[in-house]
Amino acid sequence: AQRCALFFGAPVWQTRGADGAPAQRGGLAMARDENVFMARMAEQAERYEDMVQYMKRVAKMAGDLVPDERNLLSVSYKNAVGARRQAWRAVNTLEQREAAKGPAILGLIRGYKSKVELELNSRCTEILQILQIDLIPKAPNAESKVFYLKMKGDYHRYLAEFASAETHSKCSSEAHDCYKQASELAISKLEPTHPTRLGLALNFSVFYYEVFSSPEKACLLAKAAFDDAMNVMDALDEDQYKDSAQIMQLLRDNLTLWTADMHPEAPAQGEGGMNMEEM
Repeated sequence: AQRCALFFGAPVWQTRGADGAPAQRGGLAMARDENVFMARMAEQAERYEDMVQYMKRVAKMAGDLVPDERNLLSVSYKNAVGARRQAWRAVNTLEQREAAKGPAILGLIRGYKSKVELELNSRCTEILQILQIDLIPKAPNAESKVFYLKMKGDYHRYLAEFASAETHSKCSSEAHDCYKQASELAISKLEPTHPTRLGLALNFSVFYYEVFSSPEKACLLAKAAFDDAMNVMDALDEDQYKDSAQIMQLLRDNLTLWTADMHPEAPAQGEGGMNMEEM
């Protein structure tokens, strides 16, 4: 308690409402550093919905996010949306498995799937608006802009995962355009070993594999990013090497899975890179 008081100038619990959300003081929201502190605490408690609310406030404040704040924002929405993506896949699988049990059962399953889809759509639309209105326009450098454009591509991709017909086509196209714009900027401004550039290549390649159903393009993109980084890895210090190597391992894992998928006569390697695309 004393540590919180010293860090913020007042104990954290004095600034919270009855529902646990940040309270209003004099008509103004809780200070930026308090929101960030609370977001970190929510992350430790694995309360990602709370974390989203705190970081949403920070994102809407004046000025760009520092790298630590960017990562907190990304983690909060990744987990809040990721849980719903996993739920949707589970319910979708159940729907296919139980199709023969009649319209009453199917109606229950589809009703629940619609509930998950509404939540997914709400969260994805929310972060896309924050990126478009609050973050991308005021990105101070290429690294920030690439980071935000990659996030924008990610959440359009997540919308495309459960959309159908015209909506799927629209979301897929928007995701592709965001990834492409981010890639062009990353290639011209960031080093091949930069974690943001590598993470973008990882997710863009997953997009080609999962959304565009193009394993050839996915492999080409992932291999090019891996090879470009490998050529200059020796110039990195220990910390930089570790950060880059972790993402490069994911690229290599995906390449192994996708290559096996394109050559079914090879020994089975797993079910794809679906769980490896996010940083």
